Amino acid sequence: MTYLESSEHRIQFDEYDVGALFKPAVEQSMLIVFGHGAGAGMLHSTLEQITDAFATVGIASLRYNFPYMEAGKSRVDAQAVSIKTVSAAYQFAKSNYDLPILLGGHSFGGRMASHAAVEHNLDIAGLIFCSFPLHNPAKPSLDRAAHMDQISSPMLFLSGSRDGMADRRLMNKLARQLNATLKWLDTADHGYKVLKRTRKRKDDVFHEMAVHAEKFIATLT
Repeated sequence: MTYLESSEHRIQFDEYDVGALFKPAVEQSMLIVFGHGAGAGMLHSTLEQITDAFATVGIASLRYNFPYMEAGKSRVDAQAVSIKTVSAAYQFAKSNYDLPILLGGHSFGGRMASHAAVEHNLDIAGLIFCSFPLHNPAKPSLDRAAHMDQISSPMLFLSGSRDGMADRRLMNKLARQLNATLKWLDTADHGYKVLKRTRKRKDDVFHEMAVHAEKFIATLT
């Protein structure tokens, strides 16, 4: 398995200045602009493993911090600021890399990417949502996805079969409504921890994600 050296960058917009990390891929065909979850920044091991897996199937990545995480705060930014951050990262990627662009993220990052796609009308090849947080645990609802019917780009949801923020019935319903691709990851929870004793697949969950992502991007070219 071959990994190329990543490069660090700064993205500036309005009064904000956030860090970003570009990870190239061997024989890269696309670039995903990828946001982190609410409780962990762009260097978290989960994001590292996701983007490493994507790199093996030709998907380069640009990870970035939201301003609150850059400032060392725990409370997420206002939604308008978060959406501007996604858009700024997208514009940075578009200006610096000659690759078709995907949007996505883990949990909160993916949710904000979906809003940015709508509100800023971004020209993207598709979206990949890793553990999309459809609702709060024990409060199943489709309210958070009310805007997503305005997204015209193809979408891939990668959700763990034990994700407490992705009710199976509602996620299946949402995927049908959006004509999106939904893949359930064997025994994984919201943070991609798996039950090794009952997991039927022999590969790890991040390889499983890469397999689905590779098939998805093949439909975009």
